[in-house]
Amino acid sequence: MNYFAIPALLAGIYQLLALVAALRRLRERAPDSGYCPPISILKPVRGAESGFAEAIRSQAGQDYPDFEMLFGSGDPRDPAIAEVRRVAAEFPAGRIRVIEGGADVDAWPNAKVGMLERLAREARHGVLVVSDSDITVGAGYLRQVAAPLADPGIGMVTCLYRATVAAGSGLAARLEAIGVSADFTPGILVARTLGVAEFALGSTMVFRAVDLERIGGFAAIGDYLADDYQLGRRISELGGKVMLASAVVETRMSGQGWGEVWRHQLRWSRTIRVSRSGYYGYAITNATVWSLVALAGGAWPAAILAMAARMATGLITGLAVLGDRQLIRYWFLIPVRDLWGFAVWAAALAGDTVEWRGRKLRLREDGRISGA
Repeated sequence: MNYFAIPALLAGIYQLLALVAALRRLRERAPDSGYCPPISILKPVRGAESGFAEAIRSQAGQDYPDFEMLFGSGDPRDPAIAEVRRVAAEFPAGRIRVIEGGADVDAWPNAKVGMLERLAREARHGVLVVSDSDITVGAGYLRQVAAPLADPGIGMVTCLYRATVAAGSGLAARLEAIGVSADFTPGILVARTLGVAEFALGSTMVFRAVDLERIGGFAAIGDYLADDYQLGRRISELGGKVMLASAVVETRMSGQGWGEVWRHQLRWSRTIRVSRSGYYGYAITNATVWSLVALAGGAWPAAILAMAARMATGLITGLAVLGDRQLIRYWFLIPVRDLWGFAVWAAALAGDTVEWRGRKLRLREDGRISGA
């Protein structure tokens, strides 16, 4: 047997497992409990990037009985706050609230979590929704993410997401968006298929305020960079499951160059390395890399099989599971993104510094952060 074929075949098996996980996801049916508890949406903001107002409107305009949106920033002159106030005028009074103060949140290692703590104190309702500031949602989003909480065994609801590319962004941002659909999401689905489901995604986290209090509030995760992972893990340790909602939300990639996207991806990869088990397994799951190795070693049947499985997984997950229409035009870049992703993964194996929101931080092996 040609030994160059072995890693390609192993990578191909992983891709087939991811394909099965994607097909299982397509067969899942959303709960139809009709449960619509009053909701407080917490939105820490910093800066108003392209599509920010559209993202706010998509959530503020939901057809849902009783909800509020709370925004806050550590800087009262933040342009995002002015944008929030403009959008708020389009909706009923009280639907959108700007929480003043909170300059002290910058003293927290993770200033975003510091602002979440501030907003949670002002929330009127017992079910909280936390999502990144640039998340755009579809009609029925709040009903879809709230309904599972009718089951007391569900501790948190989270959402898959697809990525669009902001106008003026280049190839680097395009590859980053493809990675979300064709690489990151299959990994999430495989993990859940194998029973690793304690983590949440920052695209959406829905949970009960009482459970937040039981884990010590946001202060318990204020010195972690991967606050979404920590929040999901701690709530799951209370005995509640973390469930994927039927809704798929949308984020926007705005990287303006290779350097910016590289730093973002490196931060993401290093954070995953210290947060979740399985990071090193990526060495064998990258079918594009091992297909090239197999091809160079003369094991072309294994190379073809692995790449066929890889492309099928990326396309079905991106197009059918996430509804990523941009992948129709750019599917041929999936192997290019895989090579880029492997380079980021390798670089993230070493080093403990990351750049985030204009700050350089040191990332400890337990996931905590401090000034570099």
